[in-house]
Amino acid sequence: MKTTELQNIKQRYNIVGNCEALNNALDVALKVSPIDLSVLIIGESGVGKDILPRIIHDNSPRRREKYFAINCGAIPEGTIDSELFGHVKGSFTGAINDSQGYFGVANKGTLFLDEVGELPMATQARLLRVLENGEYIPVGDTNIRKTDVRIVAATNVNIQKAISEGRFREDLYYRLNQVQIQMPALRDRGEDIVLLFRLFAMQMAEKYRMDKVVLTEEAKQMLMRYKWPGNIRQLKSITEQLSILSADRTITPQILSQFIPQDQETTQLATIHKEGDHSFENEREILYKILFELRSNVNDMRREMSTLKKQIDDVQGSAAVSAAAPLPTTQLAPIQPIQPISHPSLEDAEAEEYVEPEPENLNVNDWSRQALEKALQRNGGNRKKAAQEMGISDRTLYRRLKQYGLDK
Repeated sequence: MKTTELQNIKQRYNIVGNCEALNNALDVALKVSPIDLSVLIIGESGVGKDILPRIIHDNSPRRREKYFAINCGAIPEGTIDSELFGHVKGSFTGAINDSQGYFGVANKGTLFLDEVGELPMATQARLLRVLENGEYIPVGDTNIRKTDVRIVAATNVNIQKAISEGRFREDLYYRLNQVQIQMPALRDRGEDIVLLFRLFAMQMAEKYRMDKVVLTEEAKQMLMRYKWPGNIRQLKSITEQLSILSADRTITPQILSQFIPQDQETTQLATIHKEGDHSFENEREILYKILFELRSNVNDMRREMSTLKKQIDDVQGSAAVSAAAPLPTTQLAPIQPIQPISHPSLEDAEAEEYVEPEPENLNVNDWSRQALEKALQRNGGNRKKAAQEMGISDRTLYRRLKQYGLDK
């Protein structure tokens, strides 16, 4: 682009700056204007992305048609389809009339979709269909409508990361990204920062009839070293504050430091947020680890409870055997107190069995065997019924049968 043509564009749209990245963005915008392709503008929030769609529209064959700028992030998810594609009367609560939506009203013109990365997935599918064949269906309608709208989109998020995280459709990205324009961040524009400060200071002085604030050389260097996470929007805000609050109209680094945040960590966090580089991969890994450990602990607890339950059943079964077999009182000596059961480990718990101390004048195995045989005889050899009669578990019964050689 010729220098004179570039300067005319800057004067017409009140663009200040001479950095190479800015000039390249303006050059691409002018070249793509007469060609009816979708354009995706990439850049941090506050860098002035909204000026490029206006340049593209005003220098295109559609310049006599309507131009609409829509902030997709500012429209609620429940109404964004209606706003973009229209609706028919009665399609939802509050739909008292038919609406064409932006795609209907802007037919033959240009739509600037700012913060397109914030669109819901369902709306992205509708937008893709419009871009591919110009067709859309209003909310609540069944008839397909046609529109001829040029789309210029802008985003301040990392679209590639959003695609990998499932928040943005890859096919829509390629359809929007027929031509990409990168707007530089303010911190990368060097002396343009001072020129912009001078512009904003002059505007404040003219608007409120006050003396213009000016920067010392040291203050200029301080401005250019700052990271500017809020870009041009933040610079304008600080300039306005200085114009109103500073009693001294010559701004030194000492005065400037009172208005520029000095928290470097906060600045870095803001920059990461604007780039959209935040990822939830680490958080997911931590959650997966916690859930895995929790599941393992629950399984261990379940096994322990099952083992302890079996131990209790065995103890109760052995006690029932002792109580079920009547012993001749003439042969019994005083029975010693029952000692607590000692379990070596959980792994051996199933093999543990309650053993009552043997009386002095009677072999417990003999009367226990006799009681078991009689229980089997009364139940016709049905082991399950015999175990129920004796109040012991099937497993304990089978173990006793094997112990006494009655399992054959």
